[in-house]
Amino acid sequence: MRRLDAVADGQTPPDAFPTGFPSVDRVLGGGVRAGDLVVLGGDVGSGKSALALAMALRSAQEGSETIFATTEMTTDRVMERVLAIEGRARMDDIRQGSLDEHTRASVGGAALRLRERTPRVVQLGRDPMATLEDLLAADGPQRMVVVDSMQGLASDDRPLPESEAAVVRALKRMAVQHGAAVLATSQLTEAVESRSDPRPRLDDFGALGSVKHHADVVLGLFREEMYRKDPGVDGATELLLLKNRDGTTGYVDLYFYKQWLRFEDMLDPDR
Repeated sequence: MRRLDAVADGQTPPDAFPTGFPSVDRVLGGGVRAGDLVVLGGDVGSGKSALALAMALRSAQEGSETIFATTEMTTDRVMERVLAIEGRARMDDIRQGSLDEHTRASVGGAALRLRERTPRVVQLGRDPMATLEDLLAADGPQRMVVVDSMQGLASDDRPLPESEAAVVRALKRMAVQHGAAVLATSQLTEAVESRSDPRPRLDDFGALGSVKHHADVVLGLFREEMYRKDPGVDGATELLLLKNRDGTTGYVDLYFYKQWLRFEDMLDPDR
């Protein structure tokens, strides 16, 4: 009843971690909930890692204990992306040190803002599942853990679909056992570009159906410009809510600034 009263008063539920995208948080009932496994998938190059990192950043800025665990990048590469997203700077300019005066001031301001409220970035090593288990088992407050990517957690001692299915089950177990909200990115196993409608579907996530059956929330990222060469659709993005165990499905409109790797909520931008 306390939780219901808090939500009715407009507060974030105590067991929810806001993604920082208001439209997404509304359809999820306040954010990603402790004990839930959320899987975010999309086609190659759609921006899965960028969106997952943005959610980790915004969750940390809201005051949530947040970890960004990566199998895909070094810590330095993650921080370069953080500065690009928050400082609205081109990745090439950051890597080459060729920022103009205005952009350098913007990046510097972002660094100051993030100094106290940034996710803990962890590069998962040779035994990523064991490292992740240790992170979740550590004493402390409830936390949101963003994992990039699910395929990077798969072992080599069994066929990939079987290993991916085991990873999904393990992530769900960890979320429940440790009271954490776990959001993991995932590649799609189907060639969506050959379909008349290339939007992701639940069955595109493979893993022997484990994502479809065990994840609490499944999100599909769709950027129309990847499949239709029309200047009018540049940046237009749909985040499809393909499965929502505790609520409705549908979609949310986002906008993607490709040069900055930055997503924004179309109904509530510039957050």
